[in-house]
Amino acid sequence: QVQLVESGGGLVQAGGSVRLSCTASGRTLSEYAVGWFRQAPGKEREFVATISGYGTTTQYAEAVKGRFTISRDDGKNTVYLEMNRLRVEDTAVYYCTSRTSWISSTHLGKYDFWGQGTQVTVSS
Repeated sequence: QVQLVESGGGLVQAGGSVRLSCTASGRTLSEYAVGWFRQAPGKEREFVATISGYGTTTQYAEAVKGRFTISRDDGKNTVYLEMNRLRVEDTAVYYCTSRTSWISSTHLGKYDFWGQGTQVTVSS
């Protein structure tokens, strides 16, 4: 059984930084694509970033490009989302997800396993 657990969310001031972690059990994350999505109140869940399996190919949403970085520590079976220069509009619940393919995707429906989410609140 695959389980993904996010951590690292919280309250941060605009312009600040937060690092989210996604740790897996029941799956070796290095072999599969992992994504981060977010959902703000009243909005649909949207793509943030993804990293491919067996490599380090990454993709980012335009809204976060240049500010967020997705990376992976294979020894810890963990994927990170480093979030810098945070904005109020980055406030959302952030979800880690993994698909049963090494090929990354920006599409929510392509992913098979989801974490429970972690709240990130950016204050002005």
